[in-house]
Amino acid sequence: MIRHPDIRFAALIAARSARVAGVLLVTAAMATGATLAQTVPVPKPAPKGRDGAPAGGGPAVTGATQTPPNPVIPDPRRNVPSSIFQTFDANQKAQAAKVSAYLSSLQTLVGNFVQVGPDGSKTQGDFYIQKPGKVRFEYDAPSPIDIIADGSSLVVRDRKLATQDVYPLSQTPLRFLLSDRIDLMKDTNVVNVSADDVYVSVTIEEKQALVGTSRLLLMFGAKDGQLKQWTVTDPQGYDTTIAVYNLDSSKKLDPSMFKIDFTNYGPSPG
Repeated sequence: MIRHPDIRFAALIAARSARVAGVLLVTAAMATGATLAQTVPVPKPAPKGRDGAPAGGGPAVTGATQTPPNPVIPDPRRNVPSSIFQTFDANQKAQAAKVSAYLSSLQTLVGNFVQVGPDGSKTQGDFYIQKPGKVRFEYDAPSPIDIIADGSSLVVRDRKLATQDVYPLSQTPLRFLLSDRIDLMKDTNVVNVSADDVYVSVTIEEKQALVGTSRLLLMFGAKDGQLKQWTVTDPQGYDTTIAVYNLDSSKKLDPSMFKIDFTNYGPSPG
C-alpha cells in the first residue's frame, strides 16, 4: 500500500516508535525491570556482511566495537539559516565539498546505530547501506522494526505483526545518504554549513507546499571526516536523531538483504 508521498519519513518513525514503545513497555518491565529509555547496554561487535565475511581491517574500519555514542541533540538555533538569502563563504563551500566527496566515495557502509526519538527514548541496532538507494536498519529486541529500501521503495516492517508500510524512497531524507554521487551545494537545498573542533555540520531544508518544511542535519567528524550522525526534523518540529559507530566501508553485502517481501508482510491496518 503506497501512502501519500507527502507523509514525511521522520514523522512516520516517530509515530511508529511511540506505538511500539506503548506495546512493549509492559513486556520490557516484566523481563528486565526497565523501560525502552534505559541506558544503552554494552554493544555487540560490529556486524558481519551477509556473505559471512569477517570484519575487515585497515583504514576502512573507523573503530571496532566502539562504545555506543551519546547522540548530540542539536540546538534548534543551529539548525536554521540566518537569512532566507543565505550565502556561503569559501570555507563553508570547501567544507561542503569535502562532505560531498566523502559521501560520494562510499559504496557500502555497515555499522551500529543508536536512535533517539522525539520523546527521548533510545533504540539501537545494525545498519547496512549499498549504493545506490539500498539500506537496511535492523532494530535490536525488543523492537520488532526493520526498515528496508530496495532502490525505489522504502518499507517500515513490523516483524511481530507481520505488517509493513511502503513509501517512495524519493520522498524520504535518506535518499541524500543513498545517492551514488552527490554535490550537496548543487543537488540539495543547503541552508547552513558550520564547523567547530568536533563536528562539521550541513543542514538541508525541504519545503512541501501541503505539509511544511523539514530539515536534515548531517554531522561529520571534524578530524576524521566520517559520518557521525544525522537528525531529521519533521514539519511539526519533532527531531529524530541517529548516531552511527563501528563503521566499515569494506564489506561486500548480499543483495537479498535489500529485497522487500510483499508475500509474507501485508499493509498495516488503518
